[in-house]
Amino acid sequence: MVYLLVLSYQNVLETQGSFALLMESYVLAIISGYLLVFLGLLVIRYSILILYSFMEHYEVIKRGYPQYVERAESSLPMISLVVPAFNEGIVIQGALRSLLQLSYPNYEIIVVDDGSTDNTYEKAMVVANESNDISVRVVTKRNGGKAEALNTGMTLARGEFVLNMDGDTKLTSNTLRACVRHFDNPMVGAVAGNVKVLNRDTIWSKIQALEYVEGLAMARKAQSYMRAVNIIPGPLGMFRKSVLQQIGGYDHDTFAEDCDLTLKILMHGWHIAYEPNAIAWVETPSRLLDLLKQRYRWTRGILQATKKHSYALWQPRKAGVNCFILWYMLFEGIMWPFSTLLGNIFFSYVAIQYGLASLLFYWWLQLTLLDVVAAAYCVIVEEEDPSLILYSVTFRLFYINIIDVSKVFATIEEWRGQAMTWGKLEREGRI
Repeated sequence: MVYLLVLSYQNVLETQGSFALLMESYVLAIISGYLLVFLGLLVIRYSILILYSFMEHYEVIKRGYPQYVERAESSLPMISLVVPAFNEGIVIQGALRSLLQLSYPNYEIIVVDDGSTDNTYEKAMVVANESNDISVRVVTKRNGGKAEALNTGMTLARGEFVLNMDGDTKLTSNTLRACVRHFDNPMVGAVAGNVKVLNRDTIWSKIQALEYVEGLAMARKAQSYMRAVNIIPGPLGMFRKSVLQQIGGYDHDTFAEDCDLTLKILMHGWHIAYEPNAIAWVETPSRLLDLLKQRYRWTRGILQATKKHSYALWQPRKAGVNCFILWYMLFEGIMWPFSTLLGNIFFSYVAIQYGLASLLFYWWLQLTLLDVVAAAYCVIVEEEDPSLILYSVTFRLFYINIIDVSKVFATIEEWRGQAMTWGKLEREGRI
């Protein structure tokens, strides 16, 4: 890109009287400069995330976790697990039976059937009748959306803490013990869990497994160092019930209710921690169309949530770290996908127009190297399958370009106010 800037400057000096060529040189220089700035921001972003996530990882090792095992069983508070379910008949029994195996002495399970049209309620009741030691309540209501189902579960919860999850999620046995210890800090209002991909038998699901490790786990670990996690994932988030009540629970006006709720908690001054040892295994889309629908909805939902709290963008003194969080979300949600696509189009044009195909290769190589370094670090820290590192090349050259197109369309259509629906994914029953 520096070379292109020099080339553009030379073209401006050599152009005499040709307005079209002069404008082309100026445009070439402007786009080259912009992409150079973007690449610099990207390097800074990766460096900060790796540094802060390592510092958080080091703090965890230094504190000698798991300390939560040392707490007396009788002193552990009651936790209510809320499982919203809409047409989850194929996975609900596996998810609920896994919850009955959790290593924690004092918890209840509340299944909220959100007006399912399949056999979700009947299958959930089968598991409820199987349980003798753990209280499993199954309630059914008219369909009102996930936010309303979660609010219903919050109202019914008897525990001091509420763990919200999805109906297609399997939790590791130590999840509750790992999360609840964070609330010893009175400033912590919620804890985000570590989400991992369960189905890894297609190219799409394997790349998503890497994406979750690199793009989600690393970012949340770094954010947790500042107690400012920006999204508590839907598959696993634990909250003080009093905090949920204070902020009015979930709202219905976005397609990313988990992101919106997280921002509400942060705006009320609460800290949010991340617990890497609390793992939620989820089923991700194995078909391309389902994947694009999911990312389209995520992007529009995050933009909607950011817009709701946009006042903090322009009040750095009052909003503090929340101002940075919102700008960071806009960078990842808008600037990053637009810049990646712009770079691909721009360097393809330069390769054809000026015969500089090598620049297109170097553009992709720079981004791929960043992904490989981040992937290697995350796989080592998360003790993940080393073969995932190999998918970082496919991730950059192919996968992320498709996802970025979906994000760009989502951003444009959200800006235009185009109507959309939730678009529930079909489950495959891997739990």
